[in-house]
Amino acid sequence: MTVLPITTEYIKLQDLMKLADLVSTGGEAKLRILNEEVTVNGEVCTRRGKKLRPGDVVSFAGRELTVEYAT
Repeated sequence: MTVLPITTEYIKLQDLMKLADLVSTGGEAKLRILNEEVTVNGEVCTRRGKKLRPGDVVSFAGRELTVEYAT
């Protein structure tokens, strides 16, 4: 599992996907999310603006990421 540190209170799902290089554009993130290819904490998520906070786990294309506050 990959840890993605953030410096803000939360990060939106589509922004996390771009930051982690899971997708190359915001448009691609939107399509992947709407096509139910992404799970958050084990459940399919279709909201690209979903706010992710430390402890949340995102799965996409065989990769898992978790969000943590940067130290």
